[in-house]
Amino acid sequence: MKHITCIDDLRALHKRRVPKAFFDYCDRGSYAEETLRANREDMQAIKFRQRILVDVSRRDTSTTILGEPSTMPLILAPVGLLGMQHGDGEIHACRAAQAAGIPFTQSTMSICSIEDIAASVEKPFWFQLYVMKDRGFIKELIQRAIAAKCSALVLTVDLQVIGQRHADIKNGMTVPPEWSLSKLLDFASKPSWVSGVLQGKRRTFGNIAGHVKNTEDLNRLAEWTASQFDTSLSWKDVEWVRSIWPGKLIIKGILDVEDAEEAAKTGAQALVVSNHGGRQLDGAPSSIEVLPEIADAVGEKMEIMFDGGIRSGQDVMRALALGAKSCMIGRAYAYGLGAGGQAGVAKAIDIIQKELLTTMGLCGVNRIDEIDDHIIAM
Repeated sequence: MKHITCIDDLRALHKRRVPKAFFDYCDRGSYAEETLRANREDMQAIKFRQRILVDVSRRDTSTTILGEPSTMPLILAPVGLLGMQHGDGEIHACRAAQAAGIPFTQSTMSICSIEDIAASVEKPFWFQLYVMKDRGFIKELIQRAIAAKCSALVLTVDLQVIGQRHADIKNGMTVPPEWSLSKLLDFASKPSWVSGVLQGKRRTFGNIAGHVKNTEDLNRLAEWTASQFDTSLSWKDVEWVRSIWPGKLIIKGILDVEDAEEAAKTGAQALVVSNHGGRQLDGAPSSIEVLPEIADAVGEKMEIMFDGGIRSGQDVMRALALGAKSCMIGRAYAYGLGAGGQAGVAKAIDIIQKELLTTMGLCGVNRIDEIDDHIIAM
């Protein structure tokens, strides 16, 4: 991968190597994709102050995330179906993150199970949870995360109602794949992907297998999900999760100051400013647009994490300058996974760290805690 120089290069390689249905699942957003585009456009509109003749010979991206050391302010976000981007995708991504010294978050809707990952890595990882109507199942998932020694629970709260993703419907995506003629032709042109997925531990939803029937077909899964995601979900349910989970709690999916203030009352250690990667409420503001006001409102009460449109170290710098303590990436590392497995994820992480180091130098800062809005050109 020596000729890969940026995340866009990984995206292009991912697109060539992975069947269209799974690439689109990773790449596309909901409805007209207004919010998906806004995440990138608003990010790129933020300009830096270039500073000169400042000693930046001691630059260091290391920091802490929830009190734990991290080589940079970066977290691999929960992404569903990673095992369909590359066989055993969640394991490969977790290994790459741990080798780089940053956190990895497993999705509830992953292909590998919690236990699969725990048996394959040396350090604790984070687990992401959706609260569904079947509270017994959710309690069991939390207990499995505890047994696996997961070091943080990421509670996603912006999926009570599922935003429609047109590309997924048009692609007729199923897990495992539905062997139609058009898909067979597509898969036949991706032999490395086929081999990797077939050699993986699973080809269905590992955390759900054995607990929920008929999850192989994505349409059935969508029906089950629609019936299970609880539209009556409230802050009381966050308290219920908190009563079961003894560790660090992160609330993901905050876009409004009032919601951020409520989150700060729950005892959660952190929140994630996120619009679900432009995959939920289309027409919602970009994550970067609302970050400053949320950070101002609750940044002294809990850690502020950021998710939405990060494709470079420059983007990490922008989010830190506007109040984030750390950033999550989803598509950026999923592109790497589809492009080259664990090595591709490692490449994505390395690209972002090197870009962050360079940007720090050109903005005249040496340490992560020196980054604030003074580096932004107003």
